[in-house]
Amino acid sequence: MGNSEKLAILDNIAWHTLVGPHARFAAGHGKARRYARGFSPIVGFADAQSPDFAVLAAHCEPGEHFYCDGWSAEAPQGWRIDAESTMFKMVWDGKAPERDEAPDAIRLAEEHAAQALELATLTRPGPFGPRTIELGEYFGYFEGSRLIAMAGERMCAGELHEISGVCVHPDFQGRGMARRLMSKVVRRQLMRNKTPFLHVMRDNTGARTLYERLGFRNYRESAVRVIARC
Repeated sequence: MGNSEKLAILDNIAWHTLVGPHARFAAGHGKARRYARGFSPIVGFADAQSPDFAVLAAHCEPGEHFYCDGWSAEAPQGWRIDAESTMFKMVWDGKAPERDEAPDAIRLAEEHAAQALELATLTRPGPFGPRTIELGEYFGYFEGSRLIAMAGERMCAGELHEISGVCVHPDFQGRGMARRLMSKVVRRQLMRNKTPFLHVMRDNTGARTLYERLGFRNYRESAVRVIARC
């Protein structure tokens, strides 16, 4: 697969993930899929520019919120847009980390799910659910028994694998924990011959600067919305 073909998957990564490696975590049929309840509230469509909301509606409850990538038309009847912005899709373009910079990080497991959700709810790194850490490898730092920082994986298709859930408790920011955890996850992905990528909101300039320093480059800017059935 050539580089342009590989990156083309990123244009509609949610769909390729939900009908591919994460199909077992998905609900839906036809041209619409969503992560099952409990996972990240993300939807994917076979045609991101012309979403099949009629199919999706059968798998959603009224008022249930989802993140939708790449669609910018008006909401159809029975649906509403509760938030909208743009985000950057960034792809790894750096050298492989020479060493594990977070050897003391702990691999998160089922018993850490509640703490991971609590930290994500506080810091808002993106769509996150109580079972999101089941979607890939997640690592964290603890102070005693309290989770204070984490980073892990979410969507994946082809050679692409997402870095996601990167967050640090406000009381512990500025100590380089996010950078070290991301470097660890990137290194592990590269060792599996995967290409790391991530999403970052347009206004999150601090995070974008960090990601660029680590070795990520902008691939494209994409519309992102939070939608719900009325």
